Parts: sequence; C-alpha cells; structure tokens
Amino acid sequence: MNPHSDTNIILPDVLSINASDSTGEAGIVADIGTISALRGRPLAAMTSIISQDEASGPHVSNLPMQLVAEQIRSALQKARPLAVKVGFVCDPQTIECICPIVKSVPRRVMVPSVIDSTGKRLLSDLAMDMWRTHLLPLADLLILKACEAEAMLGCRILTDDDMLRAARHLCQLGARAVMLRGAEIREGYLTTLLMHAEEGHEFFSSRNMDTWRRHGMAGALSTAITTRMAFGDSTQEAVSNAHAYIHSHMVYSVSTAKGKPAMRSADIYNAFLSLLTRHYATAHDVAFYAERLCISTRYLQDVTDKVAEKKPKQIISDYLLQEACTMLQGTRLTIQQISQHLGFTSQAQFSRFFSREMGVSPQEYRKAPLNPPLGGGRTDPPPTPPQGRGVVTDVK
Repeated sequence: MNPHSDTNIILPDVLSINASDSTGEAGIVADIGTISALRGRPLAAMTSIISQDEASGPHVSNLPMQLVAEQIRSALQKARPLAVKVGFVCDPQTIECICPIVKSVPRRVMVPSVIDSTGKRLLSDLAMDMWRTHLLPLADLLILKACEAEAMLGCRILTDDDMLRAARHLCQLGARAVMLRGAEIREGYLTTLLMHAEEGHEFFSSRNMDTWRRHGMAGALSTAITTRMAFGDSTQEAVSNAHAYIHSHMVYSVSTAKGKPAMRSADIYNAFLSLLTRHYATAHDVAFYAERLCISTRYLQDVTDKVAEKKPKQIISDYLLQEACTMLQGTRLTIQQISQHLGFTSQAQFSRFFSREMGVSPQEYRKAPLNPPLGGGRTDPPPTPPQGRGVVTDVK
C-alpha cells in the first residue's frame, strides 16, 4: 500500500484539472505538491484563476474553454495518467468540452467546488446541471460537502438517514462511489459518509472540526485519494491510505521551524504517527513501532519526550482512547465490536482500559448525551478524552 516500500515500483502519472489559488494552499499548486509527496508524477491543467480577498471573497477568472481542453490533451499526449481529479470547473461549456477527454482516464475522482469555505455559491444552476449530466456519471468517486449535496440535489441533510438518501441519489445519477463530508449531524462532530454503489456504506466521525475546515485540507485529501487510486488502491483503500497521509503529514505533523524540535526527531515522530494510523488496531506495543522505525524503544521514547512530552505508550493509549470515544458517541457499533475493532483481546480488557483512562465505563460514556434531552434527564456531558499534540481523533 505504501508507494515508498518498493524501490522498483513504477510511479503513476496523476492528472489534476483544477483552478489556481493565490494562497498556494489549495488548487492546482497544492495538488501538484500532494501528488509529488505521495510519489505520483503530477500532470496539470488549469481551469480558472482564483484570487482570495478577505473583504469581498474569492474572485474567479475562467480560462477559455479551448485553452483548458488543449492543456488536458497535451498532458494525455505526453503521459498516460492512471487517475484524474476534476476539481473546480465552473464554465458550462468547458464542462461539456472536457467530458469526452476525461473519460479516457481509467480512474476518475470528481470534486465539484459548489460552495467555498465562506459559504459562497461558486457554481451557477446551469453549471451544476452540466456537472450532474456530464461529469458526475463518469465518477469512480464523487466527493461533496454535505452543504454542496444539498445545493446540487435540492434537499436538506440533517440526519444520518438524510446523508444515506442523498448518497443513494448521487449513485443513481451515475457515480460509482460517493463521499459526503462535513455534515454537522451531532454537535461537536463532523460526519462523513462513504457509499459504494455495489459495496454498501460506512460512516466516519471527527471531533477535529477546525482542522478539517482549514483552507486546502479537503483539496489535499481528495488529491491524496486520487493519487492512491492511481497506485491501484480500491476506493476504500485509497480513502484509508489518504487519511493516514493527511493525519501524519498535515493534521498532526510537527513543525521543524526554528525553535521547534530538530528535523530528525520530527521526522521520526511523524513516521511513528503514520505507522500508528495504520496499525493501531493490531499493534499496541511500543516495540512494534520502534522495530519498524529501525530504532530502539529507548530512542523512540526520547523522541516523543522531546516532541510531545509524552511516552510512546501514552500516545498509543491516547490514540486508542480517542478512537473509542468517537465510536462510542458517533457509531452504532456494539461495545464488543468496538473492542474487536481496536484490537483488544476481549470486551472485558477494553472496558478495564477505558474505565481506567476515563473514569467511567464504556456503557456510561455512551449513555451520556452531548446535549440535554428534550424531556429532561441527565444534562452532564460525557467526560472529555485527552487532547494534545500527537493524539488522533478521527475514525478512518
């Protein structure tokens, strides 16, 4: 799964069709950086130039339709991309023009930017119609924010069932898989739904709302998914591996700027977190991670003490605890299923771990509402799991 693990691997070409962004934190420049970081070979076609203004919001200048099409044809003549991300395209004629060209790429991820991070609508009604009828049916994976799905389908998304209905509707329009993200179904959580037209669905929850709303984060995730699909991952594998990359390199990574830990320690720490996102369900032992980092357990402890002021065992425990809290409050899994998912040998072992760390049993934590019930009853919020650098809070 890791493109770095085989030195003889053929690095795939990955095409991004997207706008520029004046900040460089999103758009085509950021896409090229993400593809390169994941060891894909980036190809690019620019659709629009977007300038960000804090007072008036984004200003969009579309490139001529023929120029966009020529960029894509040129990229396809020079290389054979195995996956393409179609991002911001808001001109209806351009959408119609690029559709037959994009169709030739084997794996296609569609990310229509319907609404920007400030809530401003970016696509006209005609442009959304063109997306629905031309590009959406080509999607191996369609990625939309919940508010964008509301605008595209003319519905409200207020519950898990609303998300399921919206995703099914989008699959009926032709998308083979749909990711609806950023729904605030429950206070304090962002909910994401991944639905495959033929393989069912899965919900994810995140307490890290501010980070996932950061400018450029969603674009980095969709580009990482596209790149992993170019490496041959299934849709579900691509989503999981892309999340692991985002967690370790963007969400929970450690800066190496002046005054921060040295590059060597930061690199080891980030590699430790990356391993943890992939193996937490099967490996709770510090020695497992130290062995894969080719260092001693003592040296790993020195690194985490320096970077996060925590022992590696505590970081592993905090990760497991955050995952447990998220699943108890954000999923319908039984406690037995959660204990199995997190790699505990029995429900009793998991319950002892959880009670020791949180001061309440898993059953008591699950029963504690985040908001007071309408008819009265208990109003105390559930205990808050430990926060801090190095603690991951998302179910992948």
